[in-house]
Amino acid sequence: MPTRPRTRGRKSRPPPGPSPIPPGYPSVIPYLAVTNGASALDFYRKAFGARVLAREIAPDGKLIHGRLKIGDSIVMLSDVFPGGGAASPASAGVTTVTLHLYSKDVDALWDRAVAAGAKVTMPLENQYWGERYGHLLDPYGHRWSLSMRVRMTAREKAAKRKEAMEAFARGQHPGADPPFGDA
Repeated sequence: MPTRPRTRGRKSRPPPGPSPIPPGYPSVIPYLAVTNGASALDFYRKAFGARVLAREIAPDGKLIHGRLKIGDSIVMLSDVFPGGGAASPASAGVTTVTLHLYSKDVDALWDRAVAAGAKVTMPLENQYWGERYGHLLDPYGHRWSLSMRVRMTAREKAAKRKEAMEAFARGQHPGADPPFGDA
């Protein structure tokens, strides 16, 4: 009966050549499909203080690949191309993902994003779990939640929790205006 080679205790060696994951990159990176990618890069720069790391434009002006750094995170994006297998939320009419962004000054970031053209879908307020939190919809159909941890009294948290649970009991999302998608 053949036996399997023992691998316990052996360490695999990295393959020769470049690092499999680029230095400074996380394992999971959101890749957004957008319409008008070049302007999306500019919006994210204005709204969230993103630093544009890459911008590759096709001869027709469409964004082939864009790469941003927001805080310590990487976000990639491109225009939608026929046969590419992706649709932008703007063309699909809905998004199934929310990108969450923590900030040291969420009020300033919120104001900056709204001034750049983001639409408020859930007001920025202190929430029962101890964060100042709200939802925005960017001009390209992507949902963003922005927050920062805040100091709240136990009484304030309890009141906010009661209010949220009453909304959920009515089948509503607390603070969401207007409901969309499956809501």
